[in-house]
Amino acid sequence: MIDIYYVEDDETISGSVQAYLSRRGCQVTVFSTEAEARAALVRRRPGLVLVDWNLPDGNGELLCRWIRKQWQELPVIFLTVRGDSRDVVSGFQNGADDYVVKPFELEVLYSRIQALLRRTGDVSGQYLSCDDISLDQNRRLVCCGQEEAELSASEYELLLCLLRQKGRTVTREQLLERVWDVNGSYVNDNTLTVAVKRLREKLHHPACLKTVRSVGYRMEDTL
Repeated sequence: MIDIYYVEDDETISGSVQAYLSRRGCQVTVFSTEAEARAALVRRRPGLVLVDWNLPDGNGELLCRWIRKQWQELPVIFLTVRGDSRDVVSGFQNGADDYVVKPFELEVLYSRIQALLRRTGDVSGQYLSCDDISLDQNRRLVCCGQEEAELSASEYELLLCLLRQKGRTVTREQLLERVWDVNGSYVNDNTLTVAVKRLREKLHHPACLKTVRSVGYRMEDTL
């Protein structure tokens, strides 16, 4: 199932697109403002984003520029009523992968979505997140909100392990084995305690990184 975020303030248009794409096996979540879309994208990345050019609190160009800065490979399609080539050029300069001019046939939009995903693949799996912490597995990039976090190799692997098991408690023994022992670095229990402490500091003490006393740690969304 293709997971799509659709940013559109016209409920008639968004309702039609959502209903059609849902019948074609897509999971479509609609946002009516740029702010709503940004908040949702920070929490979780979809497989593709549809962005209307005109939004009540901004425009698609600015949103696309922000998306491309955070998640380079996330596919974006602009939907615009304008036929002005300058808008199309501007959209591509700011990271859009394709565009569709309104009014459009729903079949045409779906075919463009399919064509783009054939080129890019489903990249949503490369991004992991919890609250405002995001991790790009391809680029080995970790961000806390808009700020990039500079992590050591072991801190990165520790966070990756916890995010992959988000919502579940990972025991101290499992973390020691997966982060250190697998590479032949047999360390004592205190090393894990220190690594978690440093990780928390670099991520500004996130509420989503929880300690399960005498057992281990768990990443859990709180927002």
